[in-house]
Amino acid sequence: MSQKKTILSVNDLCVSFRQGDQRTHIVKNISFEVQHNTTVALVGESGSGKSLTAHAIMRLLPYPTAFHPSGEIWFSNDSNVCSHSHQATAKPVELLSRSLKSMTAIRGHDIGMIFQEPMSALNPLQTVEAQIGESVKLGHCFADTAPFIKSLSKIAVREQVLALLKQVHIVDPESKLKAYPHELSGGQRQRVMIAMALANRPKLLIADEPTTALDVTVQKEILDLLKELQQQYKMSILLITHDLAVVKYLADEVLVMQQGRIIERGKAQKILLQPQSDYTKLLVDSYPKGVPVNLKNSESECSIVVETKHLSVIYNKSKPMFGKCKDFFVALKDVNFKLYEGRTLGILGESGSGKSTLALAILKLIQSSGVIELDGLDISILNEAQVRPLRCSMQVVFQDPFSSLSPRMSARQIISEGLHLRNLSTKSISIKSAQSSNQSSDKQLGDTDIDKMVDDIMIEVGLDPETKHRYPHEFSGGQRQRIAIARAFILNPRLVFLDEPTSALDRAVQMQVINLLRKLQQQRKLSYVFISHDIHVVKAMSHQVMVIRNGEIIENGDAQDVLENPQHPYTQKLLQATLN
Repeated sequence: MSQKKTILSVNDLCVSFRQGDQRTHIVKNISFEVQHNTTVALVGESGSGKSLTAHAIMRLLPYPTAFHPSGEIWFSNDSNVCSHSHQATAKPVELLSRSLKSMTAIRGHDIGMIFQEPMSALNPLQTVEAQIGESVKLGHCFADTAPFIKSLSKIAVREQVLALLKQVHIVDPESKLKAYPHELSGGQRQRVMIAMALANRPKLLIADEPTTALDVTVQKEILDLLKELQQQYKMSILLITHDLAVVKYLADEVLVMQQGRIIERGKAQKILLQPQSDYTKLLVDSYPKGVPVNLKNSESECSIVVETKHLSVIYNKSKPMFGKCKDFFVALKDVNFKLYEGRTLGILGESGSGKSTLALAILKLIQSSGVIELDGLDISILNEAQVRPLRCSMQVVFQDPFSSLSPRMSARQIISEGLHLRNLSTKSISIKSAQSSNQSSDKQLGDTDIDKMVDDIMIEVGLDPETKHRYPHEFSGGQRQRIAIARAFILNPRLVFLDEPTSALDRAVQMQVINLLRKLQQQRKLSYVFISHDIHVVKAMSHQVMVIRNGEIIENGDAQDVLENPQHPYTQKLLQATLN
């Protein structure tokens, strides 16, 4: 059996940043190789240097602020490996010594990249056809025949775009050509990103967290798609992830990074089953586990915090100039449920199933029909001015802490923002959150009061109050999520919506946040609506589980019963798609 050829060779690579006279060294003297038609996973927590390594390979770092004190990155353009490149040669090329302009011929053409968050990586102002078509046209410019063939016609470009969309299994690709990123689901956006990366059949594909925040079924579909395309194109993959379940499913070899260094390497199965370093053992053992908060009282002894009756959300598909709209989209249909004090309702379902729509409807952020009762008060009939004082009782922790926190506000300003807005509210509807608060909801808080409350809540969520004057970019991902939790909990809510609060976090940090949420729930007798695609996290947090599909509840009941003995085929499909 012939030995596999090396596509990528990274030797003694360092990545550093300069700010004035200060030098910060992030990636420290790492070396590794990627062989032809293999998948190498770069694993580690946020800040370990994984993505910086990938960006160094693509030369996408902010030069000259970023620089390389040492290192070489050799990329093989061996024509025997792949002959479509106009630069095919038996000699490898050294990427760090090339000019940024000359890297244009390699990026996308020989090395493709799938970025972590497709919603931010895709241009919101361009259609799917325009964005994939741009990759197709740029690749044509660098093809062997480019000097002799005129630019591709619009029809030829469209045909290639359609072929790519079909290749990544986009359903009804013709209808998606004129769609914008916000009109696609998370899985569809990720498939568009893959289509762009594969437009010119690269020999090496860098996949940076390709399945983060995707539902379990979509995650498995994307991973299966990458496997299929890898075999079809005989392509190498450098996978960057913090999810060891993805590593187990996809990778041949694993490199474990900690604080900018590779501390362990080897075959994936061996690393996952027999880790040697303490850090790798920690990563392998850091998966959501444990049980929800112990309930001391039965449901009959607890009050109902939120209840919906026949809750529906319907959107108009078109806006006719005359007459009524006759084309509707039902996002949520006839949803009925109760959530008791101190309990967690886990909501499962694929992208577009209606999970977030349900949260937005209860929060009165979108129009809905039906009844929504908060502590017995029907808020569905209230206008915005009447609902505003109640918002202290209903808070949200969003999925991505970096995008949900203002980069121009300090931690103190972010956490205290709700208190300042509360001061502006002159009316109050008396409900239990106001009764249980130390301050009545209409009492004006001074700066001294607010400072003390900020310090207290930061200590409670595990943050140092001395850091309250720092900005979001100066905190780690886990610390940013704690700031988001502090912002919500400082208002003494009764009901908290947790929208994928751990999906963007490393496994070890996930466990810290889950334990924090459990502790706060027990201390404050909070009710959670926990929206997640991660069944392991839902199982660790939820007392009750509700499965939604196409806007309808298809299964609802005790968490253990639903997750261990699902009755509906769709729930069974979700559980079977979960990577272990």
